Amino acid sequence: MSDTVASFLDECADLDVLVADLDDEAWAQSTPAQGWTIAHQIAHLAWTDEIAAVATTDPQAFADEVEIAVQDPVGHVDTRTEQGAVDTPAEILARWRDGRETLAQVLRDAPADTKLPWFGPPMSPRSMATARLMETWAHGQDVADALGVRRAPTARLRDICHLGVRTRDFAYLINDLTPPVQPFRIELTGPDGDLWIWGDEDGERSADRVTGPAQDFCLVVTQRRDAADTDLHATGEAVEWLSIAQVFAGAPRRARA
Repeated sequence: MSDTVASFLDECADLDVLVADLDDEAWAQSTPAQGWTIAHQIAHLAWTDEIAAVATTDPQAFADEVEIAVQDPVGHVDTRTEQGAVDTPAEILARWRDGRETLAQVLRDAPADTKLPWFGPPMSPRSMATARLMETWAHGQDVADALGVRRAPTARLRDICHLGVRTRDFAYLINDLTPPVQPFRIELTGPDGDLWIWGDEDGERSADRVTGPAQDFCLVVTQRRDAADTDLHATGEAVEWLSIAQVFAGAPRRARA
């Protein structure tokens, strides 16, 4: 558990380096997310870290937030993000830094078998830490793209890859499709050249597989890149999966191929 939380904080720290010294004009720069500036990206992370901590420490307050979200399920996240993005860059940055540290401590203190409420299915503290790592990395990619920065991949991608594999059936269901019965064979090359494998131990038996760089897989399952624009290679039913893969909760955001 402590390793997962540490990875989350390390991912935050890497993104912090990208934004800490930006001037106000740069914070107002557009990112690939339509209508979102860099300020929006960091304000969104700040709010999500804060509400994740609330879900862990004050279930009633979180339930109240869910009730508000139900009134506008599509626009609620954008509303909270817009509310946060009006603050100055210094205020947004301070809020994000405080919120992530608070969340990290809350997750460290939570019993491992706790089920934390969330906007999607309830999660264990470890799953929550992994989800926050994933989202920080994904929104960090939006910031990096806006700044024209190429980020070096790290071993932290393995947790995001694992989450991507585990949410395969979720992606089918939210697109009104029936998930395949058999698991796919996933073979991804990590930043250090080691092979990360999920699925059938006997890879020769699986016609449905994904191979390629771990970073590219993360970009696809977080919907930061289309599979066709990466070095991933898919066969069988895995081809369709990569067109709808979605590691985050919420409505489907990619049109079916």
